[in-house]
Amino acid sequence: MHTELVSEPGDASCPNEDFASVGLPASGQGGSLVVLDGVTPPRDATGCLHSVPWFTARLGGALTELTVSLPDVPLAEALSRAISRTASAHAATCDLSHPRTPQATVAVARWSGEAVEYLVLSDCTLLLQAPDGAVTPVLDDRLARLPRALLVSAAFVDGRLRNKEGGFFTAAADPAVAERAVTGSLPRDRVRALAGLSDGAARWAEMFHEGDWADLFALVRDEGARALVRRVRERERADRDSRTFLGRGKTHDDATVVFARL
Repeated sequence: MHTELVSEPGDASCPNEDFASVGLPASGQGGSLVVLDGVTPPRDATGCLHSVPWFTARLGGALTELTVSLPDVPLAEALSRAISRTASAHAATCDLSHPRTPQATVAVARWSGEAVEYLVLSDCTLLLQAPDGAVTPVLDDRLARLPRALLVSAAFVDGRLRNKEGGFFTAAADPAVAERAVTGSLPRDRVRALAGLSDGAARWAEMFHEGDWADLFALVRDEGARALVRRVRERERADRDSRTFLGRGKTHDDATVVFARL
């Protein structure tokens, strides 16, 4: 097995809000990868005393431990338990009902000798490569399918769309949201390698259209995860002034890539 993990903040002066891990059980059988993309909070109140990195570290740490230590627990249940554990860590001090309480998007994969399980919630991406080289993206496209006009107002998004039916879902403080994730399983012999991406890394394909998902996967496999992040930064810098690619809330976003060859 070969694994590679790269996570780079979009702004070196600000904490990285992403989280990434690879968990390998002491038994040597199987493993898991976790990618969380922390949702950058607004400038005004969020109802919480804690930062997004505080939240993603705890949610990601819990999710890593649960996916490895409880291999028979489905990934949605593991995410639900991780959300509950994280919420209990600050329920006494923070208003967890606030729509902008710390939250994250999620991609998880877990493999054993028999199967590869996956879970994606919101705009993280998971790529699965078959033995014949075909690459299948696992996406939760509910946010992408919303009309862009609805996303202009933060107040409308928070009040009507964020973690609401007909909108999109993120991992925040409600464990029930785990049931909204895109989940599935494939026989182990149908997956040769996989990659988890935060949306900052997925920009290379999704925003800048430098290639499709298979091209992105080949770049990571052949040149390494850092090469993908470097290419993203080059395109971000080139587009800094022209803003050809609209819809970018940030010139540079945190970018995380986890690659595993099984």
